[in-house]
Amino acid sequence: MDIPAELSTGERIRALRESRGMSRAVLAGMCTRGPDWLKKIESGERELRSHGLLLKLASALGVSDLSVITGNGAEVAMPVPTGRLNHPGLPGIWDAVMVRPLVLAQPTGTLPDPAQLQGRVDQSWRLWHTSAHNRTEVCALLPDLIRGAEAAVRVLDGDERRAAQVALSDVYRLTGQATAYIAPAELAWVVADRALAAAQEADHPPAIAAAAWNMGNILRETSYPEEALRVVTDAADLIRPHLDTAPEDWRGIYGALQLHAAVTHARDGSEGDAWRLWEKGNQVAKSLPPSYVHPSTVFGRANVDFHQVSVHTDLKKAQKALGLADEMDPEIMPSVERKARLWVEVARGHLQRGDRTAALMVMEIACTTGVETVRFTPSARSVAADLWRKAPRALRPQAAVLAEKVGVSAAG
Repeated sequence: MDIPAELSTGERIRALRESRGMSRAVLAGMCTRGPDWLKKIESGERELRSHGLLLKLASALGVSDLSVITGNGAEVAMPVPTGRLNHPGLPGIWDAVMVRPLVLAQPTGTLPDPAQLQGRVDQSWRLWHTSAHNRTEVCALLPDLIRGAEAAVRVLDGDERRAAQVALSDVYRLTGQATAYIAPAELAWVVADRALAAAQEADHPPAIAAAAWNMGNILRETSYPEEALRVVTDAADLIRPHLDTAPEDWRGIYGALQLHAAVTHARDGSEGDAWRLWEKGNQVAKSLPPSYVHPSTVFGRANVDFHQVSVHTDLKKAQKALGLADEMDPEIMPSVERKARLWVEVARGHLQRGDRTAALMVMEIACTTGVETVRFTPSARSVAADLWRKAPRALRPQAAVLAEKVGVSAAG
């Protein structure tokens, strides 16, 4: 249908819904929301910020180009995934997660070694943080890791089984990271829940806290910020009594939980709470050795500084965010993935100031640093789409190349 250019996102959703004869309750239900939520979106009373929910609405409405809903014009197409598995690595992961054997054959020969299993998981986490093509490479490893960890938990007993449960929880957390923004919602929820359940079965507080951090990511990205804050707060409460005597990684995950909550508050515009919790994470980092890095969340000094930039950006304090970024050395960031995301945050800051030339230059650095991180991060795709539409005329060919790298295709 032809939609007038002046319509808002909410008005476009309503027009598309009514043209298809769908009730508000039906469309809202397809997005796991209630009709009152959709009514507020359509009326403009509530802003729709979640990329995931936009994709759900587009899919439910049969729209293949997200810009039809957002009203970003016909210059850039933002494809809506039409299939359940929209990444080459996802079918194998889907089978490993969703098609578990109900009965395992009795083990023959040597039983699985939980230490070796954990070593493989730790190596995969390192790959996630060091490869520019981390999604593709880690997704290729995950099906065997998932099946191996599931089998180990089923055949081991006692302390060995608890150790295998910790490894299984780590595998599912890594699965959640590697499939973020590319997995269907049902896979994301199953993976997050299994990570938390395995950690609780192991009765291992830092594993429970790490799984809660992962669950918090899923909740926040699917527009459940209050629930995200609740789960990370509960996890922090679990760790807090042990902080004085805890190993470094216990304190590391505690610090990561504080930063998670800080960003969640910042995205909701709660500036005081955001900085209060960021400072808690900052104090944890100061209590750890300067070179400390948490193995999966990469919490440490550099990551705390990175989150300071993110909080300023989410609070629309672009000048402060860019000033802090100017003082940072990105090379000290211990994760390629986080380094690429830092450059995306800097590009967002430049866009907030209206400097698209600088944003374009920074996005090119982000792509060089970690192209898959950029390609599969909604905020980065939004920056690339904005640059394609609004870059200075002389830079439009360069912006078109960026859009192609990020997977935002031009439509003429």
